[in-house]
Amino acid sequence: MRVKHKKWAEPLLAAHPEKMVLDAAQFKGHWQERFEKVQPLHLEVGMGKGQFIIGMAKAHPEINFIGLEIESTVAAIALKKALPEKLPNLQMIRADGAGLETFFTDGSIERIYLNFSDPWPKTRHEKRRLTYKSFLANYQRVLKPGGGLELKTDNMGFFEYSLTSFNNYGLVFDGVWLDLHHAAENEGNVETEYEQRFATLGQPIYKVKAHFKAE
Repeated sequence: MRVKHKKWAEPLLAAHPEKMVLDAAQFKGHWQERFEKVQPLHLEVGMGKGQFIIGMAKAHPEINFIGLEIESTVAAIALKKALPEKLPNLQMIRADGAGLETFFTDGSIERIYLNFSDPWPKTRHEKRRLTYKSFLANYQRVLKPGGGLELKTDNMGFFEYSLTSFNNYGLVFDGVWLDLHHAAENEGNVETEYEQRFATLGQPIYKVKAHFKAE
């Protein structure tokens, strides 16, 4: 779902360089310096309006979190939510998730989250899906050896595609859930805005956890 562009978005993003990074490449190799403590680094690609990444940062102060979002207005909405929380373990980036290797050094991230990503259902758009093999290669590069991926979606077609893509790439599955909210895995689950909406409508939420083999 596209969010209408808001004129206030860009000025807000620019006004808070302490929390929002607009030129991510300049911090390659130096992300830990933006946090209060050096801690394991987790990244959400496509943070949307920020509910998940903010919730994770609040629930896990022992981890440093970065939320990445390409849409300026959506990123600005997430920033507005984050600022009052004053979380020292949370940073945000307005950038394209296809460029992770230009923002992060190899092996610098421990876990990547993909939540309710655009499924790009048309075959001709396959390469845009965040679980396409080229994206997986980028994730593997920036993750520590054996680093993990977590994906949640309401779209069964995208979920099936992602499972196949993970398997074909050689990822090791740690868990697959076809109805997350009625599984033990839901304990401690931090929901996204989309997740709450779809769950209220009775739509099952699909989740997979997997990791790359440590070479």
